[in-house]
Amino acid sequence: MAYLTTTIDDGVAQVRLNRPDKLNALTLPALDELAAQARELRRDRTLRAVILSGEGRSFCAGLDFGSVAKDGPVQVARRFVPRPWLGTNPFQEAAWAWRRLPVPVIAVVQGHCFGGGLQLALGADFRFTTADAEWSVLEGKWGLIPDMSGVRSLAQLVGLDTAKRLTMTAEIISGEEAVRLGLATAVSTDPYADAEALAAQLAQRSPDAVAAAKRLFNSRWSSSPRRTFARERFEQAILLAAPNTAIIRKASAGDGAPRFKRRLIR
Repeated sequence: MAYLTTTIDDGVAQVRLNRPDKLNALTLPALDELAAQARELRRDRTLRAVILSGEGRSFCAGLDFGSVAKDGPVQVARRFVPRPWLGTNPFQEAAWAWRRLPVPVIAVVQGHCFGGGLQLALGADFRFTTADAEWSVLEGKWGLIPDMSGVRSLAQLVGLDTAKRLTMTAEIISGEEAVRLGLATAVSTDPYADAEALAAQLAQRSPDAVAAAKRLFNSRWSSSPRRTFARERFEQAILLAAPNTAIIRKASAGDGAPRFKRRLIR
């Protein structure tokens, strides 16, 4: 049984975690499928956005320890080995692969967002959550630390003391508190509708400019000013010559809605 269901309509991919009877808890095959799906979507130059959500009443309750135990220590050990060309192992790539996509990824969170599920949500660019959703860096409850790229994501989103507290205590916080701390983007009574509205808004912008903005912020968020400025110049030089830039200029001058070409860069 496939862990994910994916549909693409008008340039927006709807990717749903499809294990609702287990609160969409992650298995080892599920980790592989998440990374593989992200790689497949990355090759689609007509894609404009991804909405990542969970079937049923939860986004993702984290790793399914019972299922992983049945797979045995050998399978777990294999997935701890990093791929040198990526810099991640399969656990980390399941969440980090969504950052590699050149289009915005929007996570829709309701119910549980625990452990690996939280790290998956943090791999998205935006996160809409219900007020009563439950968020937790739950690994601390089991004597572990987040190891699916969550440390890097937490460092980018919240302060050092907050990241330490959430990781060390494994406390469960509400969606409202997640927004206040910076883990989530916004509270919503209908997070899926808000995700669709944001995807539609972003589709009105040049896909090359959106991709460049994502690359720039992801690669230079914590780098030196000198390296950041160099990357700014590089990205802007490409955009100035891009066909989609000319298209949006004409549309802005009153020549109708923009009809963009395929994204220039994967």
